[in-house]
Formats: sequence, structure tokens, C-alpha cells
Amino acid sequence: MNFASAQFVLLFPLVLLVWRLTAPRWRWGPLLAASWLFYAGSQVQTLPLLLLATGVCYLSAPRVAAAKSTAARRAWLALALCTCLGILFLFKYMGFAASLFGLSAPALMLPIGISFYTFQNLSYVIDAYRGTMQPERHFGYYALFVAYFPQLVAGPIERPQNLLPQLRAAQNPTSEDYWAGAQFLLRGYCKKLVIADFAARFVDPVYADAANASGPAVVIATVLFALQIYGDFSGYSDIACGAARLMGVRLMKNFDAPYASATIREFWRRWHISLTTWLTDYLYIPLGGSRCGKLRHCANIMAVFLASGLWHGANWTFVVWGGLHGAAMVAETLLPSRTRLPRRLGQCLTFAFVCFAWIFFRADTVGDALALAVALPTGWGILPDLGLALPDLLQVTLGVVLLVRLRDWPAPVTQPRRAAAAGFFLTAGIALAWLSLLAAGAGNVFIYFQF
Repeated sequence: MNFASAQFVLLFPLVLLVWRLTAPRWRWGPLLAASWLFYAGSQVQTLPLLLLATGVCYLSAPRVAAAKSTAARRAWLALALCTCLGILFLFKYMGFAASLFGLSAPALMLPIGISFYTFQNLSYVIDAYRGTMQPERHFGYYALFVAYFPQLVAGPIERPQNLLPQLRAAQNPTSEDYWAGAQFLLRGYCKKLVIADFAARFVDPVYADAANASGPAVVIATVLFALQIYGDFSGYSDIACGAARLMGVRLMKNFDAPYASATIREFWRRWHISLTTWLTDYLYIPLGGSRCGKLRHCANIMAVFLASGLWHGANWTFVVWGGLHGAAMVAETLLPSRTRLPRRLGQCLTFAFVCFAWIFFRADTVGDALALAVALPTGWGILPDLGLALPDLLQVTLGVVLLVRLRDWPAPVTQPRRAAAAGFFLTAGIALAWLSLLAAGAGNVFIYFQF
């Protein structure tokens, strides 16, 4: 089920109502049912895989924590890791791995959100192994932690220490929660329907015909893709945070103005924060992090970014994309600190590099990406016709104004409550009516659903 679908818009208020009318100690029940229904509404065929991974990790974690011998602890950990990673490999990477050896593999349906809930399951079991958390004894709460519908299929990748206690508490939302949740939802839908879906109309034709693209078309399409993927993914994260906040749950921040970054290191502290911190805690640090020689340190960085690329998809384009970011991060690591550029110049160069790397992320094949990159210096005598009409420009302008206004909108505690609420909900009503018209003609699903 898509956040931008009519089914979600109709069902979510019903879920909220049932959840609020249920006694706090039983609220996990309707939420878990709604979460599984949400997932089944997208791909009912792959729901058993989610249940299998959930069940194995739920059974393994207490035994990992309670085992007396190191061998037993490692055996239970291996069972959970092999189950989760085995499912991930079978459905996402088997075809790619087979192609490396010139073999073919049957095409299997990619379970939606598999990379997200796999990493969430793994963090739970690994933390139990490390002794940094006590395993959850109640299956309902653990299953809800894995399948919690706001962040199930596209994150953020939550840690058990943050989400499980909030789900257990099941507190009634405050007026601040409702206020913040409404703003998150409006910002998210605006980013998706106005920014991302609008940009996709100009990005898709250029990348679909890479062989005939000109330099200006590639530049414009790639910059628009940078806006598209940010609006799409951060929009989903905002909607997820908003939906959860209406139930009194605070999900972690997943984006923090990444395109304002002055270095690649800063970019990855601001972009997909939940994935960056997950890879840091469960891959980079166990490999040795920066606590080793310079050569090993650089190898650890490259390993993390190549893993990040593969996490996004079983395609060489993602491997190259991850490798480019890894190489840039290594270069920044090796450069002396006194070589830092002025911040404005650093922001421009970082954005240019990020956009260049997006070419490989967006292209269907490495060949297409190279064709687009080679086309960059060509065709600058004639600028492409984007076909922008006045309604398009008004639509985007209104969307940007709304985003800025929502970001700066004061909470009711900072101004008379009645006036603040009236102004906000009037704006919200107009925005929702407008966004619903946009959604009626939208056909683009969230990009990160494929990961």
C-alpha cells in the first residue's frame, strides 16, 4: 500500500481511531494487524518472508543473550543472520551473483522493503549478542517493531532501543504531537507530489534515451533527479514521521538538508542518516573503523560504501555509485585538514559531485551512465525544450512556498492557540485539497520501495 494511494488516505484515519479507542495495553494488536495489512496491500505474496524473518529473530535473540557458552551464542546468532541474509540474497542478489559466473537464475519477485526490515531484524539480534539490549519477550511488540507500518517499506531503519520502548508505552499523543504530525504529513506529501513527481516528468525521458542525450539535457535531468530522489525519499520519511507522531511515536530523523553539505563526509551525515549510522555501527566499526593503519582505514571506508551501493540494488550501477562516494570519502580522509575549501565553494563542488554520481544511480546500465557522462560536454549550442507551462511553474512555486511556510510555522504555544490552529488548519485544508488533485493524476511510486 502506497502512502500516496487513496487506500492509505482512507484507512489511516480508521487505524488511528481504532488505536485510540483500544486500551493502551492492547494497542499493539490493531497496530500489528494494520501493519501486516499495509504490507499485504502492496505484496501479499511476500508477507510470509517477513513473518519468517521476524519469527526466527524473535526466537534467536533471547537464546543469544541467555546462552552460557560462546559457541551456543554464535550458533543462535548465525541462525538469525543466515535466515535474514539468506532471504535477502535469494530474492535480491541471486540473479546478480549468478550473472558474475555467466549463469542464469530464476527471476523472483523482490519483496518490497526487504532491505529495510532485514537490517532492522539484524540490528536487534546483533545488539542482543553484544549485550547492549535485553531481548523483547512479547512477540506482538517485537513483530510490531519489525512491521510498524509507517516505516516498514522505506525506513527510517529504526533501532530497537528507540522504537520498542515507545511501542510498549502506547501513550496518548499530546497537542504538540498532533501539531508536529500534521506538519510532517503535509511536508512529506508536498515533497512527493509536487517536487518529486514533477521532476520525474523531465528526468525519465532523458534517461530512457541515453544514447541521444545532449549535455544540457543531461545536466538539467540529473539536477532534477537530485531534487526528485530527495523529495521522494525525504518526503516518505516525513510522512512516516508524521503518521507515527500522530500516535505519539517519534521516529529518528533521516534527512538534514543534505544538499547544503560542504564535503562528502558531511553529506553522508545528512543523507539517509539511519542507513549511514547502521553501516557505521554494524560494519565500519567491526572492520576496525579508523583505529588501524591508514591503508586499512581507507579499505574499511571503501567496503562500507560498496556495501551501501549493493544495499540499494543488485546492479553494477549501484556498485559504481557507491564506489564513487567511497573514493571521494577516501580522498577527503587523505587530504590534510588545512586544505579545506571555503564553505560556499565546498557546497557547490559537493553538490556537483553528488549529482554526477546520481547519473550512475539513476541509469539502467553502466553503459547508459557512461553515455550520459560522455554527452555532458556536447550540444551546448541549443538548450533543450522542457515544455514547461505556466500551470507547472505555478504548481511548483506554490509547493515551495508551502514547504517553507510549514517549516517555519510556529507551534500553538508561541501564539494564541485558537488563531494559530485556525490559520494552520485553513492552510492545511487548502493544501490537502490541492495535493489530492495532484495525487489523482500521479503514477509514480516511491523510489525507495524497490530497495
